Amino acid sequence: MGEKMMCRKTVITTALSVALLFLSSTTNAKLENRGIYINQGTLENTKTLQYLIDQSKAVGINTFVIDLQKATPNYQKNVALVKSNGIKYVARIVVFPDGGKPSQIKSTSYWEGKFKLVESAIRYGADEIQLDYIRYSTKQPASAQNAKDIKEVLRWFKKNMASYKVPLQVDIFGEVSFKESPRIGQNIQLFADTIDVACPMVYPSHYHPYESHSKQPYETVYKSLQALKKQFNDSNLPFKLTPFIEASNYHYKWSAAQRSTYVLSQIRAVEDANVDGWYVWSPKNHYDSLFEALKNRKNLVKKTTPEAIH
Repeated sequence: MGEKMMCRKTVITTALSVALLFLSSTTNAKLENRGIYINQGTLENTKTLQYLIDQSKAVGINTFVIDLQKATPNYQKNVALVKSNGIKYVARIVVFPDGGKPSQIKSTSYWEGKFKLVESAIRYGADEIQLDYIRYSTKQPASAQNAKDIKEVLRWFKKNMASYKVPLQVDIFGEVSFKESPRIGQNIQLFADTIDVACPMVYPSHYHPYESHSKQPYETVYKSLQALKKQFNDSNLPFKLTPFIEASNYHYKWSAAQRSTYVLSQIRAVEDANVDGWYVWSPKNHYDSLFEALKNRKNLVKKTTPEAIH
């Protein structure tokens, strides 16, 4: 079946989804975190950073998740600019780039090197610390021991952060919302008592089959978050839950209107899942479609066709 024919078959479903998604006309102000990801290059470009600050404040975004790869005077200065505008600073620190090797994951000296970045971020006023790539490489043989090894790393970071009284966030693969990933060593049930915030990366573009999940961003995100909560028997989670969603889908070249519909579908799913907030991910920090969508949320459904998402 051709792509055009498949798209036509989803028109009715998509139209109903869009109508339901935009019943709310404003961003849910009750969510604790409404944030965007900022890489270090963007953070150190003062002009671009000021633009993102201004646009974010206009639409109720209250948190920046900011990479810290190297501590610099300009980084410190611009973080101060972010905080002076009333925006929360969450420092994102990549622990094991592309996933760790056993020699790294079991090396206290390696952990200590990364912890220096944690200390720098706290000195700069970090409200929370977020650890990313806190996992084994995908090339690691699957084993139940892998998650136990990663938990020891988390436990060490949590213990060494205790005196600073700064919450610890941890990024996990979207698939870990459903079950343990024995290859990369992520198990949210096992990690629960060592973290303050879980940030599952529930990007529709990353779920197989890609085409069907890309057409159903709301359902993909909502089901992922509900699945994670079910791992704890739907009782009160022992940590806060703030997922990462995506500003666009890298599989498709979409218009600004399509990207806006896509990201707002995910935001609505997060709101309906009754969690603590959302972070929007764009590797190059392109958020104009998000800003425009949040400004015009009430009328967006009137300006887009049923085929807007795909």
